[in-house]
Amino acid sequence: MKEEKPRGRFVWYDLMTTDPPKAVEFYTGLVGWGTTQWEGGSPYTMWTVSSVPIGGVMQLPPESGAPPHWLAYISSPDTDATVKQAEGLGAKTLVAPNDVPTVGRFAVMSDPQGAVFAIFTPLASAPGHEGAPTVGEFSWHELATHEQPAAFRFYEMLFGWNKTTAMDMGEMGTYQMYGRNGIELGGMLNKPPQMPGPPAWTHYILVDDINRAAGAAKSGGGQIINGPMEVPGGDWIFQGIDPQGAMFAVHAKAKA
Repeated sequence: MKEEKPRGRFVWYDLMTTDPPKAVEFYTGLVGWGTTQWEGGSPYTMWTVSSVPIGGVMQLPPESGAPPHWLAYISSPDTDATVKQAEGLGAKTLVAPNDVPTVGRFAVMSDPQGAVFAIFTPLASAPGHEGAPTVGEFSWHELATHEQPAAFRFYEMLFGWNKTTAMDMGEMGTYQMYGRNGIELGGMLNKPPQMPGPPAWTHYILVDDINRAAGAAKSGGGQIINGPMEVPGGDWIFQGIDPQGAMFAVHAKAKA
């Protein structure tokens, strides 16, 4: 039976940016997403895969003081209870629990080491689906942090994630992969000294051709800062910065 209000599933992705129309142009060229308008009280463009919404793009408020960025929403049966638990574990509330009429309730948090994420409880069924992602969806969720073991314990307690496989990265420590319900969701690592900025989440978009995506990123005005590169198991990835300055990442499965 479908879980209406699941715990610990990534369900929505918002791009907060300084130029939504230009961002739409870039990502539709990069990934092939469609767009549709939310029939709500304020303008909001949603990204779609096969006409199904997976996230949205919003104007970044100048007063926020934050650079353009992606924000992922993780589902919870009870946003308020999860916020209270997260605060008890050392997290900070950046946006207190809020209702989106006809949609659900959300909050924005920073974890104990400073990485930002959002919590979402839907009024009806949660967006997205169980199981493996399809092309155009987000397929990997990577946390670069100061103390990976402590970060994993935080999210394990909050969302019930479990350890899956791990990879020894030498001086950088262990790359710990995690998942839920038998599906790997991503990995966590200690942030290397050369990586700029505070601890942060990076969310990878699944494409069918890494080289085509890299070409589209460059021709669309983005920068590739790492890759394309093959990773253990034969998959390919790259990380980049979009024309407005938001970091993004792309993932292609190993060819059969």
